[in-house]
Amino acid sequence: MGNALSAKPNIYDTITTHIIAGIAGNAGTCVMPWHSGLVPVAMPRNALTEMWYHGINVVTLWATSATKLYPSGYWASYEQWRKLGAQVRKSERGTPIVFYKKLDGESGQDVGEEADAPRFVLRHSHVFNVAQVEGWDLPVPARAADVELNAQVGALIASVKADIRHGFAVACYRRTGDYIEMPAPEQFVGTPTSSPAEAYHAVLLHELTHWTGAEHRLARLFGMRFADRDYAFEELVAELGAAFLCAAFGIVNAPRPDHAAYIAHWLDILGQDNRAIFKAAGLAQQAVEYLGTLAAGSLNTA
Repeated sequence: MGNALSAKPNIYDTITTHIIAGIAGNAGTCVMPWHSGLVPVAMPRNALTEMWYHGINVVTLWATSATKLYPSGYWASYEQWRKLGAQVRKSERGTPIVFYKKLDGESGQDVGEEADAPRFVLRHSHVFNVAQVEGWDLPVPARAADVELNAQVGALIASVKADIRHGFAVACYRRTGDYIEMPAPEQFVGTPTSSPAEAYHAVLLHELTHWTGAEHRLARLFGMRFADRDYAFEELVAELGAAFLCAAFGIVNAPRPDHAAYIAHWLDILGQDNRAIFKAAGLAQQAVEYLGTLAAGSLNTA
C-alpha cells in the first residue's frame, strides 16, 4: 500500500472510469465533481509535504471527495501517513494518482500533463484522505476575507493585461479580436453558496483560460462550433482551468448556465479516449501556470 507501482496500460482506464463515476455522482445526476456542492472544493494538498497536487491528480481526488463526501482536501500515501504518526484504517481503499519518475531512480513531480519524456516513466500510487486515517489533527485553515480574495484575483486579472470588455449579454473569448466579452459585474447574482463577486470572477477565470489558448500564447485548438470535438475539448480545458483557479483563490465556483449542455459531450470524449482527461487536465494546468507567470506571483501555485 502506498508504494509506487509500474504503470500498466489500464491506469488510464482506471482513472478515467474513476472520474466518470465522480461526474455521475451519488444521486445519479451528471455534475462535475467541483460543482457538486456536497463538499467544499479546495486544491488537494499533501499532508506531509504541504504541496498541492496538480493536473489530473486534482480531478481524480476531487472525484473521490465528491463521491465519498470527504470534507477535507488533505491526502497522503500510506507511508506518508505513518511518518506523520497517523494510521490508515483497515479496509480503507486508496485513490490512484499518477506521476513521472526518472529512469535513474529519482522521483519526479505528480503529473500535470501527459508527456512521454525519454528519461521518465509513468508510475502510479495510491493516497488516502485524512477522513480515512486516525491519529492526525486536521489544521484549521485561515480563510481570507471576501475583500482580500477579491483583491487577490483582481491582482491576477490586472497583471495578465488581457483585453476585457464589459457590457455584453454573455461572456466569451473572441479569438479573432483577442479580447474577452463580459456582462457588467453588477449583472451577476449570488447563489446560496456564492456571492455575486465570486460568480463574476469564476466566469472571468473561465474566459481567461480560453484566452491563454490563443495561437501566440499556448496555441491550443479551439474548434469551430458547439458539436465539434475540439470545441467541446477546449471547453473542458477552460472548465478545468477555472476550477483550478477558483480553488486556488478560495472562490466558490458555481456552474455556468451553459454547463449542462457540455457534460454529454465531455462524457463522450472521456468514454472514447482514456487519455483525454489526462490531456485536458495537463493543458488546464499549463494555462494556470502561464497565468501565474504573467501575474508574477499574484497566484500561489506551489
